[in-house]
Amino acid sequence: MKTIPGISKIIAPLILAVVLGHYANAADAPSNSKTNEAPPPATLEALQQRISGIITQPRYAAAMWGVKIVSLDSGKVWFTSNPEKLFSPASNSKLYTMALALDTLGPDYHFKTSLYSEVRPDTTGVLKGDLVIYGRGDPSISSEFTGGSTIKALEPLVIALTNAGVRQIEGDILGDESFLHVEPYGSGWSWEDMENYYGAEISALTLNANITSLSIKPGSAKGSPAQLAFDPPTEYIKVINHSVTAEKSVPRHITIRHALAQNTIVITGQVPMEEHEWKEDVTIHNPAGYFAEQFRAALVAKGITVKGGIKSVDWNDRQENFPAVNKWVELGSAQFQPFREIIRSVQKPSQNLYTDLILDSIGANLPVLKSNPFETSEHRGLGELTSFLKKAGVKANDTLFQDGSGLSRDNLTTPNATIALLTYMSKHKDFKTYYDALPIAGVDGTLRRRFKGTLVEGNLHGKTGTLHWANSLSGYMTNAAGENLAICFMLNRYQPAQTEGSKTHDMDEIVALTARTRFRTGP
Repeated sequence: MKTIPGISKIIAPLILAVVLGHYANAADAPSNSKTNEAPPPATLEALQQRISGIITQPRYAAAMWGVKIVSLDSGKVWFTSNPEKLFSPASNSKLYTMALALDTLGPDYHFKTSLYSEVRPDTTGVLKGDLVIYGRGDPSISSEFTGGSTIKALEPLVIALTNAGVRQIEGDILGDESFLHVEPYGSGWSWEDMENYYGAEISALTLNANITSLSIKPGSAKGSPAQLAFDPPTEYIKVINHSVTAEKSVPRHITIRHALAQNTIVITGQVPMEEHEWKEDVTIHNPAGYFAEQFRAALVAKGITVKGGIKSVDWNDRQENFPAVNKWVELGSAQFQPFREIIRSVQKPSQNLYTDLILDSIGANLPVLKSNPFETSEHRGLGELTSFLKKAGVKANDTLFQDGSGLSRDNLTTPNATIALLTYMSKHKDFKTYYDALPIAGVDGTLRRRFKGTLVEGNLHGKTGTLHWANSLSGYMTNAAGENLAICFMLNRYQPAQTEGSKTHDMDEIVALTARTRFRTGP
């Protein structure tokens, strides 16, 4: 059997476990596995016929399928349909952005966040001026990595400041997000995304994915407002609470309205008595100011006196990239998670903000062209992505990206491009990091509930993608004979009838059918 560098070490043990677990001992098969399935196709031609029969059903007459399945062992195309057509990939875009980032930054890359002031503290530890927190797009300053504690997430920066001898700050805490020359939202995002957790604002100074958790529970008596609390506590968001506590038999119905470009939320609806507490994510406008507020609280908790308030500054305030940085004093800095951890936090849950932060940070680190000094970091990052994809063997005009995460409705790509990228990355020196970061079918991330009880479970490492009229799934898997495959499925403009199941039902059926085949086309 011919093996591809990197893939055999990752997949070979998996093949053995999958084949033994599903064929050698049927009694141990998961209870929801299909025991009366038709035999898998015995030949490649039979598989192609089965797949064609699925995607050409009348219910797909108004939709468009893009499919490509390729053997990474032989290079043979197992199946293809509309491989050259442009589709909306949704979050399959993250496959591209994370490949660029891994190739550019490497798995051990750390973002740097700095603390600046105009002067050093005096001999008594008093800083006579403002303290500037200067972010460079690190998405990993988050309680996600510290067991839910925001203070612990900020601790490396607090330690950096105390190591500089600071015991008291006379001025303000200033959150500086000017490193990234971007708007708060990615190009092509819908305004409806912007009040949801998956559409949080982009900022070079990001904390907790620029969302905060709002807990909601019944009030003390019937007719009283619901009890609300933020975690961590904050005064940065104003709450207008019109909710009421209702009798126990009344169904719960709470609506949270978040005005665009404001930190005001309006709560309406009713909460029945004795209802359990639950939590909702609320996005934050002007995240740099929120970062400054939470950092101020972390300093006070560690005994550092802060006499001033909080402020923020972005690239529109500083038309150049922090022009005073060479004149100011760097009191300290901190680095948080390595990129190998960040990429998992992107791909597993399909995290939009992190993806666009990374793309924009790559763009911000490129030299500013004299011919276009006002080009955004996002645009420069996308230019770097285009150059990378050319190196990866993706044909020109096979991809048209407006953002890095795929939340943009304007992103377009072809199955040919996705397979070319997956093939290139399968030979990349950091393939294991790329592969391990992807959701695993039936196990974790956005694939945790799919493919349970099939040969795909624990086998497919793939990226999902979902927008209103777009569904996609691309990644790596093996068939029952151990042949390594790269797959790409895109389905656009399809709305199933109520009797037809989910939008991805047939997509999953094809993937499972392909995994069950026992023939090989490679050595």
